[in-house]
Amino acid sequence: MNRLARETSPYLLQHADNPVDWYPWGEEAFARARAEDRPLHVSIGYSACHWCHVMERESFEDEATARLMNELFVNVKVDREERPDVDAVYMEAVVALTGRGGWPMTVFLTPEGKPFYGGTYFPPEPRHGLPAFRQVLLAVAEAYRARREDVAQQAEALVGALRRVAATSPSSEPLTAALLDEAERVLRAQVDPRFGGFGRAPKFPPSSALEFLLRRGALEPALATLDGMAAGGMYDLVGGGFHRYSVDERWLVPHFEKMLYDNALLVPPYLHAWVLTGEERYRAVVEETLEYVLRELRLEGGGFASAQDADTEGVEGLTFTWTPEELADAIGPGRDDLLQPFEHGRFVLRGTLTAEERSALLAARSGRPQPARDDKAIASWNGLLLAALAEAGRRLERRDWLDAAVALAEFLLGPLSDERGRLHRTWRDGVAKGTGYLDDYANVAHGLYELHVATGDPRWLAEARRLALAAVELFGDPERGGFFLTPVDGEELVARQKALDDNPTPSGNSMLAFVLLRLARIWGDAELERLAAGVLRLVRDVIARAPSAFGWALCALDLYLSSSRELAILGSAESEVARAALRGYDPNAVVAFGPADGVPLLEGKTLVDGKPAVYVCERFACRAPETDASAFAS
Repeated sequence: MNRLARETSPYLLQHADNPVDWYPWGEEAFARARAEDRPLHVSIGYSACHWCHVMERESFEDEATARLMNELFVNVKVDREERPDVDAVYMEAVVALTGRGGWPMTVFLTPEGKPFYGGTYFPPEPRHGLPAFRQVLLAVAEAYRARREDVAQQAEALVGALRRVAATSPSSEPLTAALLDEAERVLRAQVDPRFGGFGRAPKFPPSSALEFLLRRGALEPALATLDGMAAGGMYDLVGGGFHRYSVDERWLVPHFEKMLYDNALLVPPYLHAWVLTGEERYRAVVEETLEYVLRELRLEGGGFASAQDADTEGVEGLTFTWTPEELADAIGPGRDDLLQPFEHGRFVLRGTLTAEERSALLAARSGRPQPARDDKAIASWNGLLLAALAEAGRRLERRDWLDAAVALAEFLLGPLSDERGRLHRTWRDGVAKGTGYLDDYANVAHGLYELHVATGDPRWLAEARRLALAAVELFGDPERGGFFLTPVDGEELVARQKALDDNPTPSGNSMLAFVLLRLARIWGDAELERLAAGVLRLVRDVIARAPSAFGWALCALDLYLSSSRELAILGSAESEVARAALRGYDPNAVVAFGPADGVPLLEGKTLVDGKPAVYVCERFACRAPETDASAFAS
């Protein structure tokens, strides 16, 4: 066993028996590199990554390759989900070097941590225009030994480029509704009219862009994409939930890992589509997806696991695909219409299943070997799920989902927080570790706000504000606006990054801007609104040109430019008048339940003759309170 045996990350533990002398990221590896004047080879991936497993089998488990790695380099393994800061810095460098990124990521550093060469997957033998991994190792080591000045110049040039990216200046142009109009126009033009989604294969779920389109009332492209994704293939008709992405334009053949963040982010657009259209097929996707998450990913203690693997016993999709014989054995003959070819004589399912067929297929599939589960809980992704569980539980009146959401909030503010109330990044088997990053604070605050709206408990609103204000202090850039990925007292890497694009998850900047805008309207706080606008000015000149990459920033801009509408609700969230006030889809309204001290929107507002009441306000100018649910019938 190597040093990774002491780690908690399932991804790092997968490599603990490699013959490679792996180090986890940390000072021990850098001290050895400095002492022996060796470059570092840093390999970055995650547990559900198919090609990470392939490269492990081909290279890291190979004795000859491992021997070469151990002779020439100090080798470091990084779980990108544990260390998004390390991943972000060196991914930026790899993209600058090669024009593309991905995982596994392979990057070579000087002993000072400066990148000078990198790539993604390298095969064991030359193929498809890629050199063999051993060729890369020998060439990089020779360059470091014999051409040190060239290596140093390359490293300095890359680090300079990384620092310039992080120092992007805000736009001085105004933030206007024309930006939203242009973004909607571009998205409409880019949508695949036949299958939905944006662009061609491979297709990734554009959850943030869908939320923006639904906010704008652009139902046609949004619903086309929601229907395309849910047809079967990328969507698991049998067990519910979504796989990571589709390798084709039809959303048919997926890359089979299932990520918590995809499923958490896809619940709200399907839920909102149901609210807007009343179509039960969208509600069914919400129910089946959350059933999957609760069944397969819930951990003891209230949190949720990160992912399920793409592979089972080394074969991609083995658990999720079918032979004709397996299908007939489970539900009887005559349903070959469901079978769509995959590979090795196996098929994915697409079509419509009855409830009985779905149940029988799930029972049959449950008896198979199952994919590995990455059972570490990540604060950021759990925050996204908290928002989804809370809103879906409220709208679909599922007490069990709200109970799960409350338990998740307690987990995030308990085991996943330290004694100062600061968030950790991950938790596994009772051990919390790592500093919380910007997206952890932003997403957890977002989830806590949604839980407040769902339950009416003032505690969750207060905690959302506490974390958001902490994020401003820890991550804010008072010079250029926006927020850094790492806290001010975090580990100092070669560059301090700002993550701004919203793929595959909303960036911490976009989400924190969104949260700050909601809180600004509840507290009447112009400074929070100014800070949110600072984020929007950083992306102002690109969001309309590349809207699919900045979907959540567009949602935040839509909120920023909208007319202020506040709902101050006194009394229980389960009262008829509260339910009626919140039944429709009004994404730019903000909500605060009381009575509660210290919340300006609620000040001076009371129950009316002992009855729950809803005050509808615009910039704190409120109409007479409503106590009758029929007032919100329209």
